[in-house]
Amino acid sequence: LSRKYRVIRRDARGHGRSSYPPCGTSYNYSMDTILDEIIDTLDQLGLQKVHFLGESTSGAIGEALAAKYPERLHSLIICSSPTHLPPPALKMFAFGHESWPAACRELGSRGWGEALSKVPGTVPAGDSEQLKWWIEQVAIASGEGLAGYAEFLSTIDARPYLKDINISMLILAPANSAATKLEEQMDIHGQVKGSKIEVIYGKGHEIFTEKSEDCQKASLAFLDSLKR
Repeated sequence: LSRKYRVIRRDARGHGRSSYPPCGTSYNYSMDTILDEIIDTLDQLGLQKVHFLGESTSGAIGEALAAKYPERLHSLIICSSPTHLPPPALKMFAFGHESWPAACRELGSRGWGEALSKVPGTVPAGDSEQLKWWIEQVAIASGEGLAGYAEFLSTIDARPYLKDINISMLILAPANSAATKLEEQMDIHGQVKGSKIEVIYGKGHEIFTEKSEDCQKASLAFLDSLKR
């Protein structure tokens, strides 16, 4: 992507090297807060409009961003993105602990990533080096950072925003994700007028690594089509 576009990869709150509020502070983990922080990033970089690509739950945030701030986006691409996380998904992410956030705190970021890697249909399978890289990326964050964001993600629901999306949108839909079924992706496509959908036939949820070339080709073709 960076051969054709200026790419800014922004770590989500509490992920990677992004900061996170200590437990017990008054920070308001809400959709409005997260959207305001994204807009603040654009403002600090002097960017009036961008193409937004959100993977997994960041795609749900992208849907809300497109509905509330259409003047700041040229287009939206979502990749393996559920609109919300139903109770079975939250239970899966808890791995026998009281809750998903509790699992992040008690297992730590590396331990939580290792637990997730054992669930079929989630992270890359069959490539030990790629899996090792993925776990190392998860481990950059702290367990507390992941836990705070997990509390936020446990409450999000992008479905009310879909009807208000009026910008160009591409859906990279995983054929075999444990976190979002193909039917849900088709439903998003049906609700967002003029959206395009590309089914990516990977083994699980992380199609952006497992089927990176397919995702890149579909994304570049979509972005090129906007120039015509």
